[in-house]
Amino acid sequence: MSNGTTSLERTNLEAHVDLCAERYKGLETRLDKVEKAVLDLHKEMRTMHEENVKNHTNTNKIMLGAAATVTAGILSTIIVLLMN
Repeated sequence: MSNGTTSLERTNLEAHVDLCAERYKGLETRLDKVEKAVLDLHKEMRTMHEENVKNHTNTNKIMLGAAATVTAGILSTIIVLLMN
């Protein structure tokens, strides 16, 4: 048997079954904590992704506005030069 077994457990099947049940309960509790941590991390990553998409959209709008402003400035300068 493994190193974690006791001498009582090696000689008494009922003790072995009870100790295994306790071990499994502990493992299940730890697994539940890991699952919760993974779900929390997934939610956090999804939120960050949604924020990044929103920020990217806002950046595109700003860049488009700046390009339109520069284009309008250049066109107005050309018009003024042509009229003189």
